Amino acid sequence: MSFLLPIDLATLGAPEETAPLPERIVSGDPRHLTWNAETLPDGALFAGIWESSPGAWRVDYEEWEFCTLTAGVSILHEDGEAPVTLKAGDSFVIRPGFKGVWEVVETTRKLYVIRLI
Repeated sequence: MSFLLPIDLATLGAPEETAPLPERIVSGDPRHLTWNAETLPDGALFAGIWESSPGAWRVDYEEWEFCTLTAGVSILHEDGEAPVTLKAGDSFVIRPGFKGVWEVVETTRKLYVIRLI
């Protein structure tokens, strides 16, 4: 078994298709595709690729997440803070306790690592 795991859409197979809960949608009809490449045996860490079509929905993070956008434009509206526009090439961490709205302006794809706390 190799300890190196390339994250490549060509080898990840079909994505999981999801959407925000209807009560969380602020605008649009966002649809998500997730290609999960890694889940640790304890279920506390995930890594892969996520994509969303345009729309906006409320988020409430209880987990820690590192992201790098590889395509698109999104705006993160943290409650009580100025909105932050993120575009392809930007990397960021969302810490547990983040509450606000994730707005996808242009279809957004990101690489992610999520650690459950």
